[in-house]
Amino acid sequence: MSRLESFSSIYQRACERKGGSAGLESLLSASLSTDEISQYRDAELLSEMSKKVFQSGFVWRIVENKWPAYEAAFFNFEPHKVLMLSPEQLQQRASDPELIRHMNKTMAIYDNALMTHDIAKEHGSLAEYIAKWPGEEITTLWSVLKRRGTRLGGNTGPYFLRAIGKDTFLLTGDVQGYLKTHKLIDFGFGSKSGLNQVQAVFNHWQQESGRSLADISKILACSVGDNRV
Repeated sequence: MSRLESFSSIYQRACERKGGSAGLESLLSASLSTDEISQYRDAELLSEMSKKVFQSGFVWRIVENKWPAYEAAFFNFEPHKVLMLSPEQLQQRASDPELIRHMNKTMAIYDNALMTHDIAKEHGSLAEYIAKWPGEEITTLWSVLKRRGTRLGGNTGPYFLRAIGKDTFLLTGDVQGYLKTHKLIDFGFGSKSGLNQVQAVFNHWQQESGRSLADISKILACSVGDNRV
């Protein structure tokens, strides 16, 4: 791994590309506190998680427009009610023209309801489990979601976490490009070793800057490439 660029240099470059610090800071947003995240109902988390699964590789606006129909079709995403659906009922929903016709993503709702149910049994609620997870090990939480859930690998799990206010960075194309160009990662982004290296880089910048992981991620993306934050 090469020597890390100072985060102050990254910030300055992002400011220059965004018309100054005011323009850059306007793109940032605060994460929620541990207490705030722990107040989510698990049904709310399952709904947002499922939405991110459907939005992956699809037009986000279409998914948003159809989501009220999903809330109705899946009992407002109450995990125990979703788990009562039979394979035939899931098949019907996967072919419903009011929803999105995608069997594998529809089945992911059921599988992730099971994950949510199991983690709640182990830790009180999925919300508490996520809320208490330390930011300096956030990529391990990504791995848990990928391993225990369905279709939550890649950036889908992290996008879900960001959507509920959990502080996390994202491995967007711009962020990956920066890390590879500066030789800050020796392994694949999907590997445990690679994620550990990325986590170490972001932990270093967080200690240097005092900023959230989400802000660091967005600022880094704004400093290079196409600004996909």
